[in-house]
Amino acid sequence: MSRMTGSIETTMGPLLTSKVHEQLLRGLRKGVAEVVCSLDLDRTTTTVTVDEIGWTSAGQRYPYLEKCKERTIYYWNGSEFAVVSHYSASLIKLVPTEWGAPTFEIDGIKMLPSEKVSPYEDAKAKVALIEPRGKIVLDTCGGLGYFAAWCLEGGAARILSFEKNPDVVWLRSLNPWSPQPGSVLTLTQGDVTEQISSIPDASVDAILHDPPRFGIAGELYSQAFYDQLARVMKRGGRMFHYTGSPNKLTTGRDVPTEVASRLKHSGFKTKLHGDGVLATKANAR
Repeated sequence: MSRMTGSIETTMGPLLTSKVHEQLLRGLRKGVAEVVCSLDLDRTTTTVTVDEIGWTSAGQRYPYLEKCKERTIYYWNGSEFAVVSHYSASLIKLVPTEWGAPTFEIDGIKMLPSEKVSPYEDAKAKVALIEPRGKIVLDTCGGLGYFAAWCLEGGAARILSFEKNPDVVWLRSLNPWSPQPGSVLTLTQGDVTEQISSIPDASVDAILHDPPRFGIAGELYSQAFYDQLARVMKRGGRMFHYTGSPNKLTTGRDVPTEVASRLKHSGFKTKLHGDGVLATKANAR
């Protein structure tokens, strides 16, 4: 377990996708000397110079890629462009979207919605449900940090964020859409089901719980963990629990209803909301 309260060590530099790489090559084919593009996944634009050998940004020379794959993000590792992915127990990969803000995959399974909405904007809508201003927020499964980013934007007093997978923390260090830890945001690399025991009773005002799907992280849907969430939550506190919308005909389970039932047993008032459950800590058990 490691805790990061300052900036994460990063090799942040230009990020390439097939869209941007093609812009550079198109400019070269047209014979122009400069190309306006984004090297940070559409957060900003910059002007780079192109020639037959390569391209230049901020005084640094870079080569063209021999092959630039779709659905792939490349980062500059100091000597070449490498894929933003790690493989340890699973293949963890940052994946571009048409919205700018990337999603990520674990063994090919997409972790954030991106087909019909930006994963960043989706997080904004969910964070609004807990009204973070002035609150201490527990972010149980930090992922790329989009919940935390909108809690910061929304004026949260403090954000306690946990992420179990060190490879996902590494993805965050390269993702310009991910917030950096600081005085308000604490990011702990560790298992929240273990770390939550160190959080005092009734010490958080709101909770955002965005676990992986039930089949690979059942402990994050357990009665024991929900009891812990109820323990650390102040009375009247609000939580959004993402469940997704699994197909009951193929899974044989109604996960949102199961989640709501367990949360009620832990002392929450619940209602199904979109692709999750909105819960409020009852004033008395």
